[in-house]
Amino acid sequence: MKVRKAVIPAAGLGTRMLPAAKAVPKEMMPIVDKPAMHYQIEEAVASGITDILIITNRGKESIEDYFDYSPEYERHLEMKGKAEELEALRSIANMANITFIRQKEAKGLGHAVLCAKEFIGNEPFAVLYGDDLIESDTPTTKKLVEIYEKYQKGAVGVSLVLPELIHKYCSLKVEAVEERIFSCTDMVEKPSPDKVMSYYSILGRVVMPPEIFGILESIGYGYGGELQLTDAMGELARRKGVMAYDFPGTHHDMGSKLGLLKANVTYGAKHGEIGEEFRAWLKKFVSEELL
Repeated sequence: MKVRKAVIPAAGLGTRMLPAAKAVPKEMMPIVDKPAMHYQIEEAVASGITDILIITNRGKESIEDYFDYSPEYERHLEMKGKAEELEALRSIANMANITFIRQKEAKGLGHAVLCAKEFIGNEPFAVLYGDDLIESDTPTTKKLVEIYEKYQKGAVGVSLVLPELIHKYCSLKVEAVEERIFSCTDMVEKPSPDKVMSYYSILGRVVMPPEIFGILESIGYGYGGELQLTDAMGELARRKGVMAYDFPGTHHDMGSKLGLLKANVTYGAKHGEIGEEFRAWLKKFVSEELL
């Protein structure tokens, strides 16, 4: 079965982004001229996804507003004769079939994904973690969809994590199958030193079979008293195995101040409208102001 649906959990409070997160959801903080979530939707669409469920929480109405039509701005642009800008604005609401649901309680990523059960039905689906932006030539989600369809197993996007940081992530038990592709038979969330299986960790993208919902419903709450998606994927890995893809490109942690700054610099330097001028200013700033 083709993967045509995706879930984007975006219900977190964004405490690492305070005080700005009090007023602006971290998923809506701009990278140059588009919010972070816009890039995630673009990745999903470029990966063949047609239906997207965004899981939000109280105070995140701006996400819904952004992916809706904007009559006020549209009338203004129409009156000014700015047809190109008007079309670009309208296209935001037409990128995909986007649905919203609220996660009424903060019970973890696994709980957020479980909220999508009725939306997904009996289909495979992608999950794009709300805090993670991946900058690459080939969309990571697209590659995971291809791996899922080839092996008929869940597929997770991974990258090597520094040994001193692995306790903040998850750790996978892997064996190489193809270039950049591994078979995974176990994983553990935020491992203690004696539980580390490898320094490969999931960073923001997975494609799962619908049976993950049954596993989420049957396992208990894990690390931090939350329902952990990693625990459910670990159970799936032990039962059937999952595939792991060591994705190329750059991962940006959009839930952190430094991650947001890095993303703005890298995307700004490549931006078609301001990139050349920004690169010139950045070079001057680094060479003159900081030395």
